[in-house]
Amino acid sequence: MGVDLAERDIFAEPLSEEELTALAALRPLRELFSFRSPSFRKLGRDPDSLSEAEMVSMVMGDPRLLRRPLVVAGGRIIVGNDADAFESAFG
Repeated sequence: MGVDLAERDIFAEPLSEEELTALAALRPLRELFSFRSPSFRKLGRDPDSLSEAEMVSMVMGDPRLLRRPLVVAGGRIIVGNDADAFESAFG
């Protein structure tokens, strides 16, 4: 789409708790959390029982629990490979 993005490898350079909280201010953390990931399934937790604080703590321990890619653009977050959202933001 001809857009320059600043890329960040969250495994090499994990998000801080403050950065994660700032993302959650733009879009509910529950929408950014990867409940379908093998990492989450191994935990055997019920997604509906998790508080936001628990999700933050879990992501701090394992960044694979965030859905990817996360693209922050124009005060909003695009989660995953959402072609329509990318077109809307950058088209």
